[in-house]
Amino acid sequence: MNFYIQNYIQHTKCYTEYMKIKKPKLLILSIVFSQLAGFVGAFATTPAIPGWYSTLIKPNFNPPSWIFGPVWTALYTLMGISLYLVWSKGFHTKNVKPAVQLFVVHLVFNSLWSIAFFGLKNIALALLIIIILWTMIAYLIKLFWKINKKASYLLIPYILWVSFATVLNYSIWILN
Repeated sequence: MNFYIQNYIQHTKCYTEYMKIKKPKLLILSIVFSQLAGFVGAFATTPAIPGWYSTLIKPNFNPPSWIFGPVWTALYTLMGISLYLVWSKGFHTKNVKPAVQLFVVHLVFNSLWSIAFFGLKNIALALLIIIILWTMIAYLIKLFWKINKKASYLLIPYILWVSFATVLNYSIWILN
């Protein structure tokens, strides 16, 4: 019995040490920074949904409007954790600085998509932006892989959602 208790304590200690966040302020900053892109996009998106967006012809696979908020909140959180895993390696560590810089630029494009699509009501421009955004996400996954594989895995749901959003954007452009 003593063996099992010691084994349990040893594994629990290893798990606790593994789960320990070494830089909690950086984690919070990374998540908040990522979420800010969503807040910027929401300023353009929210007013357009009941008006202009509701008048658009949409494909039959268009999800209900209420799903976008929770999905993007989760994605921005995953993006923030991913950024943290890379940034916590040290900004001046090999490959980290260009990866973090690209992350920042990609967040600008993320927000620009909402501004182009909902704010400017320019579906074609939004399509161009989302294609550039998708390319940046794919390259981010590659850069993050070299620094922290878990960070790159956390971006996979994001690129999948943006892939879907690209098809949706294209479809709306064609239909309207």
